[in-house]
Amino acid sequence: MKIALVHDFLREYGGAERVVEAIHEIWPDAPLYTSFVDWKALGRHAERFRGWDIRTSWVQKNWLVKKFHSPLRFLAPRIWENIDLSGYDVVLTSSGWFMSRAVAMNRVSSIVDCSSCLNSKIINHELQTKNQVHICYIHHPPRNLYGYATGSNLQKYPLVRIYTAIVNFFLRHYDFQTAQSVDYFIANSKETARRVKKFYRRESTVIYPPITISNYPISNPPSANWRRRTNTPIKNKNEQNKYYLSVGRLSWAKRADLAIEACNKLKEQLVIVGSGKEEQYLRSIAGPTITFAGSVSDEELARFYEGAKALIFTALEEDFGMVLAEAMAHGVPVIALAQGGVTETVIDGKTGILFYEPTVVSLLSAIKQFNNITISPAACITQAKKFSKVRFQKEIKHFVQSHI
Repeated sequence: MKIALVHDFLREYGGAERVVEAIHEIWPDAPLYTSFVDWKALGRHAERFRGWDIRTSWVQKNWLVKKFHSPLRFLAPRIWENIDLSGYDVVLTSSGWFMSRAVAMNRVSSIVDCSSCLNSKIINHELQTKNQVHICYIHHPPRNLYGYATGSNLQKYPLVRIYTAIVNFFLRHYDFQTAQSVDYFIANSKETARRVKKFYRRESTVIYPPITISNYPISNPPSANWRRRTNTPIKNKNEQNKYYLSVGRLSWAKRADLAIEACNKLKEQLVIVGSGKEEQYLRSIAGPTITFAGSVSDEELARFYEGAKALIFTALEEDFGMVLAEAMAHGVPVIALAQGGVTETVIDGKTGILFYEPTVVSLLSAIKQFNNITISPAACITQAKKFSKVRFQKEIKHFVQSHI
Protein backbone atom coordinates (compact mmCIF):
# COMPACT_ATOMS: atom_id res chain seq x y z
CA MET A 1 0.00 0.00 0.00
CA LYS A 2 1.44 3.33 -1.08
CA ILE A 3 0.23 6.09 1.25
CA ALA A 4 0.68 9.87 1.26
CA LEU A 5 0.02 12.20 4.18
CA VAL A 6 -1.14 15.79 3.67
CA HIS A 7 -1.33 18.68 6.13
CA ASP A 8 -2.36 22.32 5.69
CA PHE A 9 1.01 23.83 6.61
CA LEU A 10 3.68 23.58 9.31
CA ARG A 11 4.07 26.93 10.99
CA GLU A 12 2.85 26.69 14.58
CA TYR A 13 2.89 23.60 16.76
CA GLY A 14 -0.50 22.73 18.19
CA GLY A 15 -3.08 19.98 18.39
CA ALA A 16 -3.31 19.42 14.63
CA GLU A 17 0.44 18.97 14.40
CA ARG A 18 0.38 16.45 17.26
CA VAL A 19 -2.18 14.48 15.26
CA VAL A 20 0.08 14.51 12.19
CA GLU A 21 2.99 13.29 14.32
CA ALA A 22 0.94 10.40 15.66
CA ILE A 23 -0.18 9.42 12.16
CA HIS A 24 3.38 9.65 10.85
CA GLU A 25 4.48 7.23 13.57
CA ILE A 26 2.13 4.65 12.04
CA TRP A 27 3.50 5.19 8.52
CA PRO A 28 7.00 6.69 9.03
CA ASP A 29 8.00 6.18 5.39
CA ALA A 30 5.00 8.05 4.01
CA PRO A 31 5.85 11.49 2.55
CA LEU A 32 4.10 14.50 4.04
CA TYR A 33 2.77 16.97 1.48
CA THR A 34 2.08 20.47 2.75
CA SER A 35 1.73 23.99 1.38
CA PHE A 36 4.80 25.26 3.22
CA VAL A 37 7.02 24.82 6.27
CA ASP A 38 8.13 27.80 8.35
CA TRP A 39 11.05 26.32 10.25
CA LYS A 40 11.80 29.54 12.10
CA ALA A 41 8.22 29.99 13.32
CA LEU A 42 8.15 26.39 14.56
CA GLY A 43 10.98 27.29 16.92
CA ARG A 44 12.07 24.49 19.22
CA HIS A 45 9.37 22.25 17.75
CA ALA A 46 11.02 22.26 14.31
CA GLU A 47 13.19 19.34 15.43
CA ARG A 48 10.10 17.16 15.62
CA PHE A 49 9.87 17.21 11.83
CA ARG A 50 13.54 16.99 10.91
CA GLY A 51 14.25 13.86 8.92
CA TRP A 52 10.71 13.57 7.56
CA ASP A 53 10.13 13.30 3.83
CA ILE A 54 8.35 16.67 3.54
CA ARG A 55 7.27 17.88 0.11
CA THR A 56 6.11 21.48 -0.15
CA SER A 57 4.23 23.51 -2.74
CA TRP A 58 5.40 26.55 -4.68
CA VAL A 59 4.50 28.67 -1.63
CA GLN A 60 7.68 27.47 0.11
CA LYS A 61 9.73 29.78 -2.14
CA ASN A 62 7.26 32.65 -2.11
CA TRP A 63 7.87 34.68 1.06
CA LEU A 64 4.87 36.96 0.44
CA VAL A 65 2.26 34.20 0.32
CA LYS A 66 3.99 32.29 3.12
CA LYS A 67 3.90 35.31 5.41
CA PHE A 68 0.40 36.49 4.50
CA HIS A 69 -1.22 33.12 3.83
CA SER A 70 -4.32 34.03 5.82
CA PRO A 71 -5.36 37.22 3.95
CA LEU A 72 -4.21 35.59 0.70
CA ARG A 73 -6.21 32.44 1.36
CA PHE A 74 -8.08 32.89 -1.93
CA LEU A 75 -4.91 31.41 -3.48
CA ALA A 76 -5.56 28.06 -1.78
CA PRO A 77 -7.03 26.49 -4.94
CA ARG A 78 -3.86 27.39 -6.83
CA ILE A 79 -1.77 25.74 -4.15
CA TRP A 80 -3.53 22.40 -3.83
CA GLU A 81 -4.30 21.86 -7.52
CA ASN A 82 -0.54 21.77 -8.14
CA ILE A 83 0.07 18.93 -5.68
CA ASP A 84 -0.65 15.78 -7.64
CA LEU A 85 -1.08 12.61 -5.59
CA SER A 86 -2.37 10.39 -8.37
CA GLY A 87 0.37 7.82 -7.77
CA TYR A 88 -0.78 6.82 -4.28
CA ASP A 89 -3.21 4.13 -3.17
CA VAL A 90 -4.29 6.04 -0.05
CA VAL A 91 -4.19 9.77 0.60
CA LEU A 92 -4.74 10.72 4.25
CA THR A 93 -5.27 14.44 4.68
CA SER A 94 -5.09 16.35 7.95
CA SER A 95 -7.33 19.27 7.12
CA GLY A 96 -8.32 22.45 8.90
CA TRP A 97 -8.91 25.98 7.68
CA PHE A 98 -6.47 25.81 4.73
CA MET A 99 -8.41 22.96 3.07
CA SER A 100 -5.56 20.57 2.28
CA ARG A 101 -8.09 17.91 1.30
CA ALA A 102 -8.23 19.65 -2.12
CA VAL A 103 -5.05 17.99 -3.39
CA ALA A 104 -5.25 16.62 -6.93
CA MET A 105 -5.81 12.88 -7.16
CA ASN A 106 -6.54 10.27 -9.82
CA ARG A 107 -9.42 11.70 -11.82
CA VAL A 108 -11.52 11.19 -14.92
CA SER A 109 -12.89 13.79 -17.24
CA SER A 110 -15.64 15.66 -15.38
CA ILE A 111 -14.20 19.13 -14.80
CA VAL A 112 -15.77 21.90 -12.73
CA ASP A 113 -14.62 25.40 -13.65
CA CYS A 114 -14.62 28.28 -11.19
CA SER A 115 -13.30 31.16 -13.27
CA SER A 116 -15.28 33.54 -11.08
CA CYS A 117 -13.28 32.59 -7.98
CA LEU A 118 -11.24 35.78 -7.90
CA ASN A 119 -9.60 34.77 -11.21
CA SER A 120 -8.48 31.51 -9.63
CA LYS A 121 -9.44 28.20 -11.23
CA ILE A 122 -10.81 25.80 -8.68
CA ILE A 123 -9.34 22.35 -8.43
CA ASN A 124 -10.84 19.79 -10.81
CA HIS A 125 -13.50 17.97 -8.76
CA GLU A 126 -13.62 14.66 -10.56
CA LEU A 127 -14.47 11.09 -9.83
CA GLN A 128 -11.67 9.02 -8.37
CA THR A 129 -10.57 5.73 -9.82
CA LYS A 130 -11.55 2.61 -7.93
CA ASN A 131 -8.04 1.94 -6.63
CA GLN A 132 -7.44 5.25 -4.88
CA VAL A 133 -8.94 6.22 -1.53
CA HIS A 134 -9.02 9.70 -0.01
CA ILE A 135 -9.53 9.78 3.77
CA CYS A 136 -9.73 13.14 5.48
CA TYR A 137 -9.06 13.59 9.19
CA ILE A 138 -10.81 16.90 9.71
CA HIS A 139 -9.94 19.08 12.68
CA HIS A 140 -12.70 21.54 11.82
CA PRO A 141 -14.26 23.14 8.75
CA PRO A 142 -12.54 26.49 8.10
CA ARG A 143 -13.62 28.63 11.03
CA ASN A 144 -13.27 31.87 9.09
CA LEU A 145 -15.79 30.71 6.48
CA TYR A 146 -18.62 29.87 8.85
CA GLY A 147 -18.63 32.57 11.50
CA TYR A 148 -16.50 30.95 14.18
CA ALA A 149 -13.86 32.89 16.11
CA THR A 150 -10.43 32.86 14.48
CA GLY A 151 -6.86 33.68 15.46
CA SER A 152 -7.38 37.44 15.28
CA ASN A 153 -10.26 39.85 15.75
CA LEU A 154 -9.78 41.82 12.54
CA GLN A 155 -13.49 41.74 11.75
CA LYS A 156 -13.87 44.90 13.81
CA TYR A 157 -12.40 46.83 10.86
CA PRO A 158 -14.98 47.70 8.14
CA LEU A 159 -12.57 47.21 5.20
CA VAL A 160 -11.56 43.80 6.52
CA ARG A 161 -15.22 42.79 6.81
CA ILE A 162 -15.87 43.81 3.20
CA TYR A 163 -12.80 41.98 1.91
CA THR A 164 -13.62 38.90 3.97
CA ALA A 165 -17.23 38.82 2.77
CA ILE A 166 -16.12 38.81 -0.87
CA VAL A 167 -13.34 36.23 -0.51
CA ASN A 168 -15.29 33.93 1.78
CA PHE A 169 -18.29 33.85 -0.54
CA PHE A 170 -16.24 32.09 -3.20
CA LEU A 171 -14.20 30.02 -0.78
CA ARG A 172 -17.32 28.54 0.81
CA HIS A 173 -18.27 27.14 -2.59
CA TYR A 174 -14.75 25.83 -3.04
CA ASP A 175 -14.77 24.34 0.45
CA PHE A 176 -18.04 22.52 -0.22
CA GLN A 177 -16.84 21.15 -3.54
CA THR A 178 -13.57 19.84 -2.11
CA ALA A 179 -15.52 18.14 0.68
CA GLN A 180 -17.45 16.16 -1.92
CA SER A 181 -14.24 14.73 -3.39
CA VAL A 182 -13.35 12.99 -0.11
CA ASP A 183 -14.24 9.30 0.20
CA TYR A 184 -14.35 9.13 4.00
CA PHE A 185 -14.28 11.77 6.72
CA ILE A 186 -12.86 11.18 10.18
CA ALA A 187 -13.85 13.91 12.64
CA ASN A 188 -11.87 14.75 15.77
CA SER A 189 -15.05 15.11 17.86
CA LYS A 190 -18.81 14.79 17.74
CA GLU A 191 -18.93 18.58 17.50
CA THR A 192 -16.79 18.54 14.37
CA ALA A 193 -18.88 15.68 12.95
CA ARG A 194 -21.95 17.85 13.47
CA ARG A 195 -20.30 20.70 11.55
CA VAL A 196 -19.26 18.36 8.72
CA LYS A 197 -22.88 17.22 8.43
CA LYS A 198 -24.20 20.79 8.54
CA PHE A 199 -21.81 22.43 6.08
CA TYR A 200 -20.88 19.54 3.76
CA ARG A 201 -23.89 17.21 4.10
CA ARG A 202 -21.47 14.38 4.72
CA GLU A 203 -21.29 11.71 7.40
CA SER A 204 -18.09 11.14 9.36
CA THR A 205 -16.57 8.73 11.86
CA VAL A 206 -15.38 10.20 15.15
CA ILE A 207 -11.86 9.28 16.26
CA TYR A 208 -10.69 11.49 19.10
CA PRO A 209 -7.16 12.94 18.74
CA PRO A 210 -4.16 11.45 20.58
CA ILE A 211 -3.13 12.40 24.11
CA THR A 212 0.18 11.27 25.55
CA ILE A 213 -0.23 9.83 29.04
CA SER A 214 2.96 11.06 30.71
CA ASN A 215 5.18 9.05 33.02
CA TYR A 216 6.91 12.10 34.46
CA PRO A 217 6.86 11.96 38.26
CA ILE A 218 4.30 14.03 40.10
CA SER A 219 5.84 16.49 42.57
CA ASN A 220 8.70 17.28 40.18
CA PRO A 221 8.74 21.08 39.81
CA PRO A 222 8.98 22.89 36.45
CA SER A 223 12.48 23.28 35.03
CA ALA A 224 14.55 26.16 36.33
CA ASN A 225 15.30 27.25 32.74
CA TRP A 226 11.99 29.03 32.22
CA ARG A 227 12.29 30.74 35.61
CA ARG A 228 15.47 32.42 34.40
CA ARG A 229 13.61 33.66 31.32
CA THR A 230 10.64 35.15 33.15
CA ASN A 231 9.71 37.03 36.28
CA THR A 232 7.83 34.06 37.67
CA PRO A 233 5.84 33.92 40.89
CA ILE A 234 6.93 30.30 41.49
CA LYS A 235 10.13 30.36 43.51
CA ASN A 236 10.62 26.90 44.95
CA LYS A 237 9.32 23.36 45.11
CA ASN A 238 7.14 24.07 48.13
CA GLU A 239 5.06 26.51 46.10
CA GLN A 240 3.72 23.81 43.77
CA ASN A 241 -0.03 23.56 43.22
CA LYS A 242 -0.32 27.28 43.88
CA TYR A 243 -0.91 28.43 40.32
CA TYR A 244 -3.51 28.15 37.59
CA LEU A 245 -2.31 27.17 34.14
CA SER A 246 -3.27 28.24 30.61
CA VAL A 247 -1.87 26.29 27.64
CA GLY A 248 -2.24 26.97 23.94
CA ARG A 249 -1.61 29.33 21.06
CA LEU A 250 -1.91 32.95 22.08
CA SER A 251 -4.53 33.86 19.50
CA TRP A 252 -7.74 35.83 19.86
CA ALA A 253 -10.02 32.78 19.63
CA LYS A 254 -8.31 31.20 22.64
CA ARG A 255 -9.35 34.19 24.82
CA ALA A 256 -6.47 33.92 27.28
CA ASP A 257 -7.35 37.51 28.24
CA LEU A 258 -10.27 36.16 30.26
CA ALA A 259 -7.98 34.00 32.37
CA ILE A 260 -5.56 36.91 32.84
CA GLU A 261 -8.24 39.37 33.92
CA ALA A 262 -9.83 36.86 36.29
CA CYS A 263 -6.50 36.08 37.95
CA ASN A 264 -5.66 39.79 38.08
CA LYS A 265 -8.84 40.39 40.06
CA LEU A 266 -8.27 37.43 42.38
CA LYS A 267 -4.52 38.10 42.66
CA GLU A 268 -4.06 34.42 41.78
CA GLN A 269 -0.92 33.11 40.12
CA LEU A 270 -1.38 32.15 36.48
CA VAL A 271 1.26 30.57 34.24
CA ILE A 272 0.65 30.92 30.50
CA VAL A 273 2.38 28.37 28.25
CA GLY A 274 2.44 29.13 24.56
CA SER A 275 3.15 31.89 22.08
CA GLY A 276 1.34 33.70 19.30
CA LYS A 277 0.29 36.97 17.74
CA GLU A 278 -1.69 38.10 20.81
CA GLU A 279 1.23 37.79 23.21
CA GLN A 280 2.18 41.48 23.22
CA TYR A 281 -1.38 42.53 24.03
CA LEU A 282 -1.76 39.86 26.71
CA ARG A 283 1.45 40.96 28.37
CA SER A 284 0.16 44.53 28.42
CA ILE A 285 -2.89 43.57 30.51
CA ALA A 286 -1.13 41.07 32.77
CA GLY A 287 -0.67 41.91 36.45
CA PRO A 288 2.24 40.91 38.70
CA THR A 289 0.87 37.42 39.37
CA ILE A 290 0.86 36.45 35.67
CA THR A 291 3.82 34.59 34.14
CA PHE A 292 4.49 33.93 30.46
CA ALA A 293 6.55 30.74 30.06
CA GLY A 294 6.62 30.78 26.26
CA SER A 295 7.09 27.65 24.18
CA VAL A 296 8.26 24.70 26.27
CA SER A 297 9.33 21.10 25.75
CA ASP A 298 6.98 18.19 26.38
CA GLU A 299 8.86 17.37 29.58
CA GLU A 300 8.54 20.93 30.88
CA LEU A 301 4.88 21.04 29.89
CA ALA A 302 4.24 17.83 31.82
CA ARG A 303 5.82 19.39 34.90
CA PHE A 304 3.79 22.54 34.51
CA TYR A 305 0.65 20.41 34.46
CA GLU A 306 1.72 18.51 37.54
CA GLY A 307 2.48 21.70 39.45
CA ALA A 308 -0.87 23.34 38.67
CA LYS A 309 -4.02 23.26 40.75
CA ALA A 310 -6.19 23.61 37.65
CA LEU A 311 -6.09 24.35 33.94
CA ILE A 312 -8.14 27.34 32.81
CA PHE A 313 -9.47 26.85 29.28
CA THR A 314 -11.24 29.78 27.65
CA ALA A 315 -11.23 29.00 23.89
CA LEU A 316 -14.30 29.97 21.86
CA GLU A 317 -16.22 27.18 20.08
CA GLU A 318 -13.27 24.78 20.34
CA ASP A 319 -13.69 21.76 18.10
CA PHE A 320 -12.14 19.39 20.67
CA GLY A 321 -9.51 20.90 22.99
CA MET A 322 -6.57 18.51 23.37
CA VAL A 323 -5.03 20.43 26.27
CA LEU A 324 -8.07 19.57 28.39
CA ALA A 325 -7.34 15.87 28.07
CA GLU A 326 -3.61 16.49 28.52
CA ALA A 327 -4.23 18.25 31.81
CA MET A 328 -6.52 15.50 33.05
CA ALA A 329 -3.90 12.91 32.05
CA HIS A 330 -1.72 14.48 34.74
CA GLY A 331 -4.52 14.38 37.29
CA VAL A 332 -5.16 18.12 36.89
CA PRO A 333 -8.80 19.30 36.88
CA VAL A 334 -9.97 21.92 34.40
CA ILE A 335 -12.09 25.04 34.48
CA ALA A 336 -13.40 25.32 30.94
CA LEU A 337 -15.76 27.31 28.75
CA ALA A 338 -18.54 24.90 27.78
CA GLN A 339 -18.53 25.51 24.03
CA GLY A 340 -17.89 23.21 21.08
CA GLY A 341 -16.32 19.85 21.86
CA VAL A 342 -15.34 20.74 25.42
CA THR A 343 -18.36 18.95 26.88
CA GLU A 344 -17.11 15.71 25.27
CA THR A 345 -13.97 15.71 27.40
CA VAL A 346 -14.83 17.40 30.70
CA ILE A 347 -17.27 15.84 33.17
CA ASP A 348 -18.73 18.81 35.03
CA GLY A 349 -18.22 18.47 38.77
CA LYS A 350 -16.12 15.31 38.42
CA THR A 351 -13.09 16.22 36.31
CA GLY A 352 -13.58 19.96 36.28
CA ILE A 353 -15.98 22.89 36.27
CA LEU A 354 -17.73 24.22 33.17
CA PHE A 355 -18.79 27.82 32.73
CA TYR A 356 -21.16 29.00 30.03
CA GLU A 357 -20.39 32.59 29.07
CA PRO A 358 -17.05 33.90 27.69
CA THR A 359 -16.90 36.62 30.32
CA VAL A 360 -14.68 37.37 33.29
CA VAL A 361 -17.71 37.29 35.60
CA SER A 362 -18.68 33.79 34.49
CA LEU A 363 -15.10 32.56 34.85
CA LEU A 364 -14.77 34.09 38.32
CA SER A 365 -17.92 32.25 39.37
CA ALA A 366 -16.49 28.98 38.06
CA ILE A 367 -13.21 29.50 39.93
CA LYS A 368 -15.17 30.15 43.12
CA GLN A 369 -17.16 26.98 42.56
CA PHE A 370 -13.97 25.03 41.88
CA ASN A 371 -12.47 26.19 45.17
CA ASN A 372 -15.49 24.86 47.06
CA ILE A 373 -15.36 21.27 45.78
CA THR A 374 -12.85 18.40 45.71
CA ILE A 375 -11.94 16.76 42.41
CA SER A 376 -10.12 13.44 42.38
CA PRO A 377 -6.92 13.27 40.29
CA ALA A 378 -7.70 9.61 39.68
CA ALA A 379 -11.03 10.54 38.07
CA CYS A 380 -9.23 12.97 35.78
CA ILE A 381 -6.67 10.36 34.73
CA THR A 382 -9.36 7.74 34.09
CA GLN A 383 -11.23 10.16 31.84
CA ALA A 384 -8.05 11.12 29.95
CA LYS A 385 -7.23 7.50 29.12
CA LYS A 386 -10.20 7.50 26.75
CA PHE A 387 -8.12 9.78 24.52
CA SER A 388 -4.73 8.03 24.59
CA LYS A 389 -2.34 8.01 21.63
CA VAL A 390 -2.26 4.20 21.62
CA ARG A 391 -6.04 4.14 21.21
CA PHE A 392 -5.88 6.80 18.45
CA GLN A 393 -3.23 5.01 16.40
CA LYS A 394 -5.04 1.69 16.69
CA GLU A 395 -8.32 3.22 15.51
CA ILE A 396 -6.75 5.17 12.65
CA LYS A 397 -4.81 2.16 11.39
CA HIS A 398 -7.91 -0.04 11.56
CA PHE A 399 -10.01 2.57 9.76
CA VAL A 400 -7.55 2.88 6.88
CA GLN A 401 -7.08 -0.88 6.53
CA SER A 402 -10.83 -1.52 6.53
CA HIS A 403 -11.55 1.11 3.85
CA ILE A 404 -9.05 0.19 1.15
